[in-house]
Amino acid sequence: MSSSMLHASILILLVASFASAGDGNERRPRARELGIAPGVFPPGPLNAITDVAGLKVGHTTVIEGDQVHTGVTAILPHGGNLFQNKVAGAVFVGNAFGKLAGSTQVEELGTIETPIVLTNTLAVGTAVEAVVAHTLAQPGNEEVRSVNALVGETNDAELNDIRRMPVTRVHVLEAIRNAKEGPVPEGSVGAGTGTQCFGWKGGIGTASRKLPARYGGHTLGVLVQTNYGGVLTIAGAPVGKELGRYSFAPPREEETQSRDDGSCMIVVATDAPLDARDLRRLAARAIFGMGRTGASYAHSSGDFAIAFSTSHEARSQHGEMSPRTRTLLPPDALSPLFQAALEATEEAIDNSLLQATTVTRGGRTAEAIPIDPLRTILKKYGTTAP
Repeated sequence: MSSSMLHASILILLVASFASAGDGNERRPRARELGIAPGVFPPGPLNAITDVAGLKVGHTTVIEGDQVHTGVTAILPHGGNLFQNKVAGAVFVGNAFGKLAGSTQVEELGTIETPIVLTNTLAVGTAVEAVVAHTLAQPGNEEVRSVNALVGETNDAELNDIRRMPVTRVHVLEAIRNAKEGPVPEGSVGAGTGTQCFGWKGGIGTASRKLPARYGGHTLGVLVQTNYGGVLTIAGAPVGKELGRYSFAPPREEETQSRDDGSCMIVVATDAPLDARDLRRLAARAIFGMGRTGASYAHSSGDFAIAFSTSHEARSQHGEMSPRTRTLLPPDALSPLFQAALEATEEAIDNSLLQATTVTRGGRTAEAIPIDPLRTILKKYGTTAP
């Protein structure tokens, strides 16, 4: 394939990923359309991570025949030069069977200086190279000689010929350059194209919470890349057991069992002025939020949460040497944000499942979770909100 044909194919896939959260004409509901509304705080207008002002998300979906189903998702904390205007950030590790490039410097310095990129396991190196190239090319970075690219992954090898290493630097750069504010496509798109969750098709999901004025009025958003197992629970209902698909189930129906391994990447954003210490605590609540969905946190599951604040109060200017005053939330004010992170993570995971569409690679099919049986289960357990 010529380079011009490849570039055209990439653009087509990008347009398709933003036009639809699924394939064909299939339209699937988000959690709130089924009455699933975890927690007590209301969502933002989009119920997406992009409810945090200035934040952008971009996807590149890579599909080649029936063997390649993968992609890239990029999260930009703000639209400026991230290296020169770093955001406060932190990482929390639930289970470290995974690759999160750049996490050690984030832990040490408490800042994030590049777009956050999610992709598949064997594309992490490629994504790091692309993020570095993107950063070096930014106006004002002509003298930059060290870049801490932050790249996470889950392994989509069952639905994607991962050894072919189909994700290229071009794919990563397109996801970054096409990142935008507004609604975020979910399901089988970007880094979620080839993932599975609880034995069903997983993918990208997002949700947000807006705190009441008495708790500061801050916005918190979550984006997930789900590719893990356990015993699925939705709105408190034992969905995995009711549908007969869950980890560690009796072996009589081997083909319907959920994998207990896999991984989950979680990105938490807020406009609340928090430092790295408290952002790490916030990231921990996102990992805890996975537990509400029935996660197993298995031996071979890589469960990571990245949290950052877009607040100007918490940012760091590259090369800044003079002291400055900052206004940060005190620790006693964090509990509402912790609650918001738990709620938004749970709902984002639900959305990743509900928005995902069936994907087949050769003889392996990851089915989208069936909506009508799910409605019946939710009604049976009386767990849906009015």
